Amino acid sequence: MSATVEPTARSGSQLPPVEPPTDATGGTGRRRTHETGFGEARPHWLAYLVLGVGLIVVTSPFIWMALSSLKSEGEIRQVPPTWIPEAPTLDNFRELFDRLDFTQFFTNSTVVALAVTIGNVIFCSMLGYVLAKSDFAGKKLLFRLVLGTLMVPGMVTLVPLFVLVANMGLVNTYFGLILPFLAAPFGVFLMRQFFLGIPDELIDAARVDGASEARIFVQVVMPLAKPALATLAILTFLGSWNNFLWPLVVATTEDKYTLPVALALYSTGQNQTDYGLLLAGAVVVVVPVLVVFLILQRYFVQGVALTGIK
Repeated sequence: MSATVEPTARSGSQLPPVEPPTDATGGTGRRRTHETGFGEARPHWLAYLVLGVGLIVVTSPFIWMALSSLKSEGEIRQVPPTWIPEAPTLDNFRELFDRLDFTQFFTNSTVVALAVTIGNVIFCSMLGYVLAKSDFAGKKLLFRLVLGTLMVPGMVTLVPLFVLVANMGLVNTYFGLILPFLAAPFGVFLMRQFFLGIPDELIDAARVDGASEARIFVQVVMPLAKPALATLAILTFLGSWNNFLWPLVVATTEDKYTLPVALALYSTGQNQTDYGLLLAGAVVVVVPVLVVFLILQRYFVQGVALTGIK
């Protein structure tokens, strides 16, 4: 294709050639992709390098934990430590299942974590919807109180909360492990921020059609909140599954111990710690959390992105 255009008039006379437009630098207007000026984006390899280093730093402890769970106790205590097991063995996992009533402890953790997660998804969604889409006296004050509770350390409320649970007769029960965490301030804040992004016109249209507030919440709002609900579910499940201090205080018999409490008590002896048993138990504890995250990963990323732009 020629660089110039030579149109011909109807009378047959030749018009002067039309030159292609040029930019301020004297070029032909073609986009230059091989030059990078000051302040422009850095090369992609630099971003990949930084992300790769961060990935190694974050995953190294988990990789070492998984590999060390296959080592003998002597090799784990070896100095300098080794990464690859010299003689891989499953003795730590056999001892874990033989010494611990693993089925009971795993069931306790699962029941508590699922109940707390479901409770937060339901109650935090309801509270967040009211704070985002309803008008009533004291609404701003109530939201400020919710934000204020986020700044209170958990250690401050531990003793009053235990006294309250004890007075209700819920010590060493599933209700005592679950009830104090059925609605968390962070979950209310997260859901409220997401619901603010739902157009008011959509809710008003449902009201005009005669839908009740309960039907609007269940059939209109909740289906749109799947990303935020997945984010809340993952964070709540993770926190409840790994919770150690509260089950340690409330559960007084072995039949109510959760996995973190059981591992801490059975892997720590009077004179030394059984690191092989502890690492094998840590691997088992991490697996359910990874499964939940992988299942809800897509919604989790969407939820963080959508609630973060408010």
